[in-house]
Amino acid sequence: MPLSEHEQRLLDQIEQALYAEDPKWANTVRISDPRSHYKRRLIKASIGFALGVVIMMVGVVVSGSALIPLGVGGFVVMLAACLWGLSSWKRMNGFGDSPPAAPGGGTAAPRGKQPRRGNRGTFMERMEERWRRRHDER
Repeated sequence: MPLSEHEQRLLDQIEQALYAEDPKWANTVRISDPRSHYKRRLIKASIGFALGVVIMMVGVVVSGSALIPLGVGGFVVMLAACLWGLSSWKRMNGFGDSPPAAPGGGTAAPRGKQPRRGNRGTFMERMEERWRRRHDER
C-alpha cells in the first residue's frame, strides 16, 4: 500500500533530519545489501586475526614466563577473529541462518543453488527414512 502525500512528506523530513544529524550512520544504514556489512566485518576479522598472530608471537618469542599469558591471549584473539570472520563469510555467501536480502528488498536464494522444494525434515529424520526403505526392500 503506497504512502499518502502527507506520510511521504513526513518520511522525507525524518530522513533529511537523520542525514543532518549523523550522515555517516545514515549512509551505513541506507546500504540495502547486507553483504557489504558482512564484507566489512570480514575485513575487521582479518585485521583481528593478524593482530592476534602478532600478540601470540610477542608472547612466545620474548623470553620470560610472565609473557606466556600474552601468547595465550593472542591465540584467543586469533580464534575469536577466525570464528567471527567465518560466520560473516557464511552469511555473506548465503550459508547462514537467514539468506541475504536481495537488492530489491526480498530474500534471494544462494548463488548456484536451487531453492529447496518442500521440507525434507532434519538430518536424522532423513537417515531414519533411508534405513526404513532399505529394511523394507529386503
